[in-house]
Amino acid sequence: MNVYDSGSEIEKIFADAQDFLPLLGTDYVELYVGNAKQSAHYYMSAWGFKPLAYRGLETGSKDAVSYVLQQDKIRLVLTTALGPGGPINEHVNQHGDGVKVIALMVDDATKAWEETTVRGGETCLDPIRLNDANGEIILSGIRTYGETFHYFVERKNYNGVFMPGYVKWEPAYQPTEVGLKYIDHMVGNVGWNEMNKWVEFYAKVMGFTQLVSFDDKDISTEYTALMSKVMSNGNGRVKFPINEPAEGRKKSQIEEYIQFYNGAGVQHIAVATNNIIETVTALKNNGVEFLTVPNTYYETVLDRVGKIDEDLAPLQELGILIDRDDEGYLLQIFTKPVLDRPTMFFEIIQRKGAQSFGKGNFKALFESIEREQERRGTL
Repeated sequence: MNVYDSGSEIEKIFADAQDFLPLLGTDYVELYVGNAKQSAHYYMSAWGFKPLAYRGLETGSKDAVSYVLQQDKIRLVLTTALGPGGPINEHVNQHGDGVKVIALMVDDATKAWEETTVRGGETCLDPIRLNDANGEIILSGIRTYGETFHYFVERKNYNGVFMPGYVKWEPAYQPTEVGLKYIDHMVGNVGWNEMNKWVEFYAKVMGFTQLVSFDDKDISTEYTALMSKVMSNGNGRVKFPINEPAEGRKKSQIEEYIQFYNGAGVQHIAVATNNIIETVTALKNNGVEFLTVPNTYYETVLDRVGKIDEDLAPLQELGILIDRDDEGYLLQIFTKPVLDRPTMFFEIIQRKGAQSFGKGNFKALFESIEREQERRGTL
């Protein structure tokens, strides 16, 4: 099932990106989890993802079970081991539930692997052909920060439900979608003084360009600080901000993440919507919990961002943040961690022209996170 166009049809918007792969978009995100069946139910009932595909004992998979969910262009794969030991259990033991694979769609997975490994990328999956009656998928992969992998997925010659080894999954329960459209960006947290190493990796190995940089003066509160650089491919469909801790009076959210995740990993997945008020209302009604900011934020926000199309009252009621750049404005909100460990969370974002990442909201947002850290005793 092809979600994206071929590489030749996509406009390049960031001229500095070398784009020798090129990437067509995010194919899927795979999480290694302790219980895939229950995780799938959570993402269906709370987040409105539809069941798509399955592999497990019934399909001949003896060591792992995976559930594939989809909402518009977002695909999640939730994978659990079927026995003790092995890499899936080890990953969950070390990190808790978390992102293992960020799979990227390409026209040619063999070429993508060659282009990245010749530039210093460390291979995690040599090019492999997977076949069934519906055609062929070619996969390859390289390592990125922590124990996270990037897979390159070539599916132009495949018409099956997801990929060989999976069958269509059609349970009786078919949830109502909440309006999520695609992955806007995915943020990685790395350790002290590691940000520039991974920025260089994305530039040199994957042909990305740096869009923006935030230092500890941009992203700081009275107590904590962090630094961040945003990397993007040429067509802007794949954006990876990279965060590292900075010196502060107390332990930052990045340090808390690194402590509980036991290393670098995906901090949050930002998902886009065309109507953030409807989406967040549905998510809240389904039990998703969001960070809140003080009501005083809304007393001055329109002085800062100017006129917006939406009424302020529902934004304030839901806790949605607003920011503006030269190209327009954006609306965003962040969930509390969606796992037991204070690690991964989600961002909901609606872009009304703005191409930035909400710099004007950083202080309010991080003070909100600090309040949560204080409750956890980890500040």
